[in-house]
Amino acid sequence: MTVEELTNILDSLLNLPAETEVVEFKRAESNFDDRDLGQYFSALSNEANLKGVSRAWLVFGVENHTHEVVGSQYKNSRPALDAMKKKIADQTTGRHTFIEIHELRYRNGKRVVMFEIPPAPQGIPIDYQGHYYGRDGESLQALSMDKIERIRNQVRLKDWSAEIIEDASLEDLDSAAIVKARELYTNAHKDKADEIASWDDATFLNKAKLTIRGKITNTAIVLLGKEESEHLISPAVAKIKWILRGQDNIERDYMIASCPFILAVDRIYDKIRNL
Repeated sequence: MTVEELTNILDSLLNLPAETEVVEFKRAESNFDDRDLGQYFSALSNEANLKGVSRAWLVFGVENHTHEVVGSQYKNSRPALDAMKKKIADQTTGRHTFIEIHELRYRNGKRVVMFEIPPAPQGIPIDYQGHYYGRDGESLQALSMDKIERIRNQVRLKDWSAEIIEDASLEDLDSAAIVKARELYTNAHKDKADEIASWDDATFLNKAKLTIRGKITNTAIVLLGKEESEHLISPAVAKIKWILRGQDNIERDYMIASCPFILAVDRIYDKIRNL
């Protein structure tokens, strides 16, 4: 973000009548406890998910009641801030960490540190050191069981694998992968082999539930998509990584395979061996 963009964001946060579940100010003029920072990260990330916002903010160098910008010398170097991103990642669910930690010289010349916090992923509450945190107004507290279940239930309401990719078509699928899928499907339904052989590709994909009414799903791209079609499922990533290490733990060989997974698994399997 540019200085102007960060300044405008800070102005909007300062103009809030009070802190919210997704905005927290701290004076932190010289230092701040790492454990407290991790707890706030967990709480603000979970609340951002529940509020349906794209990010939460923890701001150092601002008095939380008056919103006066007092400045902060917290981790007064870029390497120190980057190290904190890793430290938080090492102690949270799925290595969830800050989108970015921004340093800003505000209009009065005071340094402000702005922690940009992503929402918890759909269906996955974020813990810190094994504990879930949330907010009740301005208060930091354990994430209630109700809120934990509300986040966890999100995955039951949405099946990513069945989501349709509007911009995708049969042209984005690999012909060899479709042939392989037909072979596997026929082996599982040998009593219908002749009928399956008579289906065109569109009919087969619908029958196999890889497409929905001819529409390409995320599953179809992951299993059958051309390698260059992986971008269609972004921000998800479809990768299988295999590494061979010797007794000295030094990497001897590796392979990274992308779509189509229905062919990639055999390529990976063929590589597996003991030295």
